[in-house]
Amino acid sequence: MESNKYITVAYKLYTIEDGEREMVEEAKADHPFQFISGLGTTLEAFENQIVNLKQGDKFDFTIPSTEAYGDFEEDHVIELPKNIFEINGKFDAEMIKEGNMVPLMDSEGRRLNGTVMEVKEDAVIMDMNHPLAGADLNFIGEVVENREATNEEVQGMINMMTGGGGCNCGCDDCGDGGCGDHDHDHEGCGGHCHG
Repeated sequence: MESNKYITVAYKLYTIEDGEREMVEEAKADHPFQFISGLGTTLEAFENQIVNLKQGDKFDFTIPSTEAYGDFEEDHVIELPKNIFEINGKFDAEMIKEGNMVPLMDSEGRRLNGTVMEVKEDAVIMDMNHPLAGADLNFIGEVVENREATNEEVQGMINMMTGGGGCNCGCDDCGDGGCGDHDHDHEGCGGHCHG
């Protein structure tokens, strides 16, 4: 079995949609995106491009939307009753406004994020597609570090992914499915936390 690698990368992420290119995220060398290979915390297509590169290697690759966050699905745009967004009987107008990303939970207790598209008189229109759905992702950057992960680092990442205490991965925001499920759920750690 291949060993787990502790990898940090600095990159700029561009989306390419309908021929339009836009920078949506940057992980700088002084605060790189960090992940451990083989744990499923990043997009598989992203990890496959990076895992065999060495420290200092530069990269420029594009992941098609089908291997990233999929196509934009119209049926993932849903209308929810306004009263589910009430706190103490009062609609949460501060949080529930157009363009905001809101954490929700489905009937099985799974956490997901939705983007508020429109607030109507008695309903809220939510887009449950990933913010990068429908876009090809172009990553341009370089490998800051690529080495064997220690057992402690691997265990720390597993603990974080399973909610078993602390974030040992150096993210700013570990609440969105782990380092690398950018996940920039923007998903937290520089990678739309990629996953």
